[in-house]
Amino acid sequence: MSNAGAKMSIEEKKNRLAMDRRTLLRAGAAAALAAPIGAFGAQAFSARGAIPAIDFSEFPICKTASDAPPLTGAPRKLKLSWNAGAVCLAPLPVAIDYGFFQKQNLDIELVNYSGSTDQLLEAIATGKSDAGLGMALRWLKPLEQGFDVKIAAGTHGGCMRVLTRAGSGVDKLADLKGKIVAVGDLAGPDKNFFSIQLAKQGIDPNKDVDWRAYPGNLLNVAVEKGEVQAFLASDPLAYLWLKDSQYKEVASNLDGEYRDRTCCIVGLRGSLVRNEPHVARAITQALLDAAMFTSQNPDKAAKSFQPYAPKAASLADLEAMARYHTHHHHPVGEVLKRELKGYADDLKTVSVFKQSTDTAKFAERIYVDVFSV
Repeated sequence: MSNAGAKMSIEEKKNRLAMDRRTLLRAGAAAALAAPIGAFGAQAFSARGAIPAIDFSEFPICKTASDAPPLTGAPRKLKLSWNAGAVCLAPLPVAIDYGFFQKQNLDIELVNYSGSTDQLLEAIATGKSDAGLGMALRWLKPLEQGFDVKIAAGTHGGCMRVLTRAGSGVDKLADLKGKIVAVGDLAGPDKNFFSIQLAKQGIDPNKDVDWRAYPGNLLNVAVEKGEVQAFLASDPLAYLWLKDSQYKEVASNLDGEYRDRTCCIVGLRGSLVRNEPHVARAITQALLDAAMFTSQNPDKAAKSFQPYAPKAASLADLEAMARYHTHHHHPVGEVLKRELKGYADDLKTVSVFKQSTDTAKFAERIYVDVFSV
């Protein structure tokens, strides 16, 4: 992959402030999105000047952690893996644009990783990447296999939806019983999540629903052709499809008790946590600060993410999605451990986890409280 120019560090780019940052960002995004599966696409950019203030009045614990002194010495170089097309990860370009990584004395190389979850977790565990962000309901089963990756924080909730055509007769989740439902991935987090919700309503998701796999960008075509009666999708595509009045939302992962539960998590290289705990804390704090800033400034977050978004998504669309996703909810410590255990318990109900799995021990093994160092 030819993107050596994109690998220039933040420190090196201080000498090139005359160059237009937005041009560089678009170039980095294009290079990353064009990369083959599993390829690393580096993007490191200068911040927009002074680091903005964040209102921590509702979250005094976060302020205490954020005020911890930054790392000393030369900026610590780290690789952070993400899915550049996931609008719910808008805090990452925000962290670069507004200096939250720099505040912690970190020099971050963003890695656009499009391989399988197992490959991503292996990359983190073996040091090809130092950290990554992903969805809990996609990561937990692979983590059961013993990857040396520790979960340090949740980053937000909301981004998965059940959609159908208006007038389909599917008005609530229970209406999926006996229906054919299109999914982008039969082992995906959205299928896992809504399978759990069906099971809680007494519907066997493995027997009472016919799940069919389709390419993610063609899910709506399946329902338009009448091949399925509903489909699962994530933002930004789900949000954009809902702008068309022929579609409606049946359910989302912000319904009921899950409104206050994280769906995306931060995973750190196990050896980083053990050998450089203050670095592990620094990168986690930078991400949480950026998430809080996104929650309080969705308009600015939308502008930061725009180079990565589908062309059909306007700034107003991206801002609406940033407001919809619960970027103010990012659990750590015991709260995070309880949420991880809860998801593991849920996965047992749909036979993704073995019934013999001790979910309390599992959650204890995979989580880490980086703010206790």
